[in-house]
Parts: sequence; structure tokens; C-alpha cells
Amino acid sequence: MVRQGKNYQEAVKLLEKTRAYPPQEAIELAKKMAYAQFDETVELHLRMGVDPRNASQQVRGVALLPHGLGKPVRVLVFAQGEAETIAKTAGADYVGGDELVKKIEEGWLDFDTTIATPDMMAKVGKLGKVLGRKGLMPNPKSGTVVAAADLPRVIGDARKGRVEFKLDRTAIIHVPLGKVSFEDDKLMDNLTAVIEAVIKAKPSGAKGHYVKTASLTTTMGPGIKLDLKPTLALSSS
Repeated sequence: MVRQGKNYQEAVKLLEKTRAYPPQEAIELAKKMAYAQFDETVELHLRMGVDPRNASQQVRGVALLPHGLGKPVRVLVFAQGEAETIAKTAGADYVGGDELVKKIEEGWLDFDTTIATPDMMAKVGKLGKVLGRKGLMPNPKSGTVVAAADLPRVIGDARKGRVEFKLDRTAIIHVPLGKVSFEDDKLMDNLTAVIEAVIKAKPSGAKGHYVKTASLTTTMGPGIKLDLKPTLALSSS
């Protein structure tokens, strides 16, 4: 822990704490400040100007990262009958119904994303407490409860780098953008995709400044304040 503390302090020296950085420069700096012995994840954190307690101001959506997240995505699909066959053909890692529900109830969680057909939700609903805490519960609003015919597309999107984002109870959105090992332009492309998706997901009840602050960080690194104007402009560039 002492060694990590020293590395962190060395990384902080590269940061001008009172400055707001344009996106490109922030990405370059985040990569320079990454010091862990593993390939850290680059993360975006947005403090939103909405009330998480107000149903008309909820922010939730999906972003398709053009360059993925830099790791294999294990896809689980709750399906039966013809839909089960379609999901298996489309390349899902785990497909099934009652047996998967039981396995998850017993504590198994070796997957990264879940998809379900509408007819399975009565069974999947009993997993709400388990999957909900992990952000893995299928939901129509996030496009993870779909008809059998749509399974190949949704499974393919999950493989490519489909990330869900949701406003937390403190009005912050946390989204992974990729790995430190990514080229700068790939992280910029992924950042742009997320910003576009968040802007598109603006609820009708939002008033005033939709996004209050934005910051970039790596798994172990310090936060870098982003200049909001050029950051939000990515959505229209």
C-alpha cells in the first residue's frame, strides 16, 4: 500500500488540479499517470444536473463503443425453445432458462452481460436482487429484453462493446471507455460515443445544466477534470 501511495503521489504531480483539460489532452495525461502493473481501465464520470429521486429526470441508456472495452465479453441469454437455438447460433456463451436461474441463485456470476426474451422475465424477475446489485438485470429500457429475432443483433452489440449507463443515487454516471493500452484516437472515439449517448438520453424533465461536471480517470489514477464545452461538443462533431 505504501508503494502504491508513492506512485499515486508521483502521478498527481503531473496534474494541474485547478485546470479543466480538453478531452484529447486529458486522455494523454490519464495514460501518463497510469502506474499499476495491469492494464488499467479508463473511466468517464459525469455529475449530472438532474434529481435522481425524480422519476421524470432519470438518465439511462446504452452506448456502443466502436473499439470495445479491451476485454472478452461473456454473454448470458435467458431464452427457451426457438429463441434458445437462435441465441446459441448467434454465439452467446451461456443460454438457458430454469437451470441458469437456479445456478445464479446459488451464487454463480461468471458473465458480463445478460439478455432475455420477454417470455423469460417472469422467471428472471426473481433474480432482481442478485443481478440488480451487479447492474446485470435485463431491462427493456436498456435494450436487453428483446424478441428472439433481435437476439443476433443484441448479442453482436454486446460483443463489440456495448455499455449501459445509469444515473446513480448521487446523480453521477460512471462509464468505462477502454484500456490504457488503447491508442489515443480509439479512446477518443469511445468517449465520443458515450457523450453522444448520454446527450441523446436527456430526459424531458431535465432542467438547467444537464451535465454539471465531467472527469476522466484510470482504475488507480487521480481524476482529471474535463473542460465541459469541448467535451459536450463531441456529441455534434
